[in-house]
Amino acid sequence: MYIGIDLGSTNIKAAVYNENMEFIDRQSLPVEYIRENGFVEFDAIRYVRDLESLLSKILQDNRVTNIRHIAFTGQAESLVVLGKDGQPLMNAISWMDERSTAECEVLARQFSPEQCEEVTGQLAVLPTWPATKILWLKHNRPEIFQNAETYMLLKDYVVYYFTGVKKADMSIATFSFYFDIYNKTYWQEMLNAIGIRIQQLPELCEPCSVAGALLPEISARLGLCGPCQVNAGTLDHFAGMVGTGNITPGNITLSTGTVMAMAVMCEEPAPKNTGIAMHYGFLPNTHVMLPVAESGGVSLEWFRRSCMPEVSFKQIDAVLDQRSNTPILFLPYLVGTNAPEFDSNATGVFWGLRQEHDAYDMARAVMEGVSFILRKNCDHISKSGLIPSSIIATGGGAKSAIWCQMQADITELKVRIPTEKEAACLGAAMIAAVADGRYPSLAEAADDIVTFSKEYTPNTSAYTKEKYQRFCKLYQLTADM
Repeated sequence: MYIGIDLGSTNIKAAVYNENMEFIDRQSLPVEYIRENGFVEFDAIRYVRDLESLLSKILQDNRVTNIRHIAFTGQAESLVVLGKDGQPLMNAISWMDERSTAECEVLARQFSPEQCEEVTGQLAVLPTWPATKILWLKHNRPEIFQNAETYMLLKDYVVYYFTGVKKADMSIATFSFYFDIYNKTYWQEMLNAIGIRIQQLPELCEPCSVAGALLPEISARLGLCGPCQVNAGTLDHFAGMVGTGNITPGNITLSTGTVMAMAVMCEEPAPKNTGIAMHYGFLPNTHVMLPVAESGGVSLEWFRRSCMPEVSFKQIDAVLDQRSNTPILFLPYLVGTNAPEFDSNATGVFWGLRQEHDAYDMARAVMEGVSFILRKNCDHISKSGLIPSSIIATGGGAKSAIWCQMQADITELKVRIPTEKEAACLGAAMIAAVADGRYPSLAEAADDIVTFSKEYTPNTSAYTKEKYQRFCKLYQLTADM
């Protein structure tokens, strides 16, 4: 049997599949954060112990005693600092923590945006990146900085807890801001700038590779019989690509949750300096474009919470299904915009309101606005030389037929809905099954496992095209203001 584990920011999830990759069970538990003085941290030891308890429960509930392979996926940038005894010296620093804004300015003066993109594939120095957090520790927690033996990202630390092996999956190392994604090495100039040695970082390894065997003491606590291998796995967005069968260039795996993320595998050699965030991929010597729009599902959730608190998303869909289009435009830049403009000063705007309009008309405009951002990013990807062929929709937004059809119409691409909604857990389990020899490749695993429940065909119209042009013009006019 195989287990896929998603180390999420909100919840940790574990899913069990049998030898034929048939779903058995999935369970989860929430992640608890320590939010003080504007910092966002969590107890790394509690995190892994809670995960072990979750595994124990799902195994006991399903009377499972033989697991061949466990594979991990999950969040990227959260930082764990280990001392000489291999134990955390402090709480883990979440990717959501923004304490290192001053350090971003320091590094931005040393490295140009072009240089950063040329090496890391990333487009800006952000407080999200662990490199900036390490520099913050140097400036503000010298006792931690001086005693740090190893800096690890969360998923790599979890693998270390279960195997005793320190390795850094390169698809996760991408998010450190000290990894050269094209030469597959740590970026020495950045290490010099933040004041650490390469010996303080785990050995790099390919994503989806076996890290080691499950430690005997953990295997005994879980009640397992026989050997169990632990796989380093890959980033959650990339496991989602695997779990939706998106393993060749051209298809976009779209996740519309709080944040809207688009993942598409590149043709190799990967283009550089495209203005699109580039990452080391989940297969050896591949790269993935991953433009992210923070104004994704959060825009619709904000509008419903603020203006229609008694109305469910399903009710909104039901009403809009009986209505025709309206001329209202909405710029969904409630938290600025990243891809493709990277304009932190952008704001949300409703335009074209008349007295005959109501909240449902405005809700449609919000959904259209997010879909227009999707179209902008599809066009941006096309300019890099890769023409998208279809969209595979996941996340909360994929549950709305109205929204999916809207996305198809606006992007002029078919939108497909996978049968399995928890694509990251499934993708991790598929990685485990391939590494175990159950399938010869991820492609053949996808052919056998991944199915789709719905497909939306684009209905292109002059009205939609014209409205998209007005959306782009409105953004530019407000940017000028």
